[in-house]
Amino acid sequence: MTSTVPALGTRTAEGSALQAVLLDMDGTLVDTEGFWWDVEVEIFAGLGHALDDSWRHVVVGGPMTRSAGFLIEATGADITLAELTVLLNTGFEDRIAHALPLMPGAARLLAELAEYEIPTALVSASHRRIIDRVLTSLGPQHFALSVAGDEVSRTKPYPDPYLLAAAGLGVDPARCAVVEDTATGVAAAEAAGCHVVAVPSVAPIAPAARRTVVTSLEEVDLAFLRGLMTEMR
Repeated sequence: MTSTVPALGTRTAEGSALQAVLLDMDGTLVDTEGFWWDVEVEIFAGLGHALDDSWRHVVVGGPMTRSAGFLIEATGADITLAELTVLLNTGFEDRIAHALPLMPGAARLLAELAEYEIPTALVSASHRRIIDRVLTSLGPQHFALSVAGDEVSRTKPYPDPYLLAAAGLGVDPARCAVVEDTATGVAAAEAAGCHVVAVPSVAPIAPAARRTVVTSLEEVDLAFLRGLMTEMR
């Protein structure tokens, strides 16, 4: 990177400095949304039920309690939410132990944010045990903090995870840029008052006020994120 990128705190317009970047995990930084669905399909097949592919759009991006609960109700499977949660986390951990592909542009974006010392948080609906496994590949040094879905009383689509991350970084949510891949995550970030970049992974997301939609993280860099503060005020 060159020195043409303004230093942290430089205002691109009056009152518009970017204070922090908050990043979703599954489907945003790591190409794992398909992993979750594959695990769900495999588990329910073992229970004697086939999942309808249209349900994938329902469960993507949501907290495990919602996604797992929906699948139990939709299939009528003889399994409790607690039992299914354990199976899902274990199955997912097994898959990422063999491969954890990053989304295109993720490594470059994380390196740039670290180089310019932009406060960055990982905000996910996944459980802490999953986040900690993924962090070993993403590099924990890239994040000042992380928020897991099982650490908040209300996870996405509620604003709580993003409000908690902003508070932990000591920044104003309105001066944060959030990068998300699902409508559930976008709803959480917008409810928290953040500027949002949507990079749809499974289901399309429409542009809206304070929301920019791109096709890949390769379109997102620090200058782009700083520009959101002026374009969406």
